[in-house]
Amino acid sequence: MTTSALIMIILTQGTVIAATIYFFRKVLKAPQNAEPDSYSDNDPK
Repeated sequence: MTTSALIMIILTQGTVIAATIYFFRKVLKAPQNAEPDSYSDNDPK
């Protein structure tokens, strides 16, 4: 394997890993929506 191929693999994998971490953090740190309890909606009033 040539040096340029090794650099390309490292940069590509680093970019993919960085994007994955970024989006996972973005999803996990998003505020939760206040969703109503589906069971309480079905209870008789």
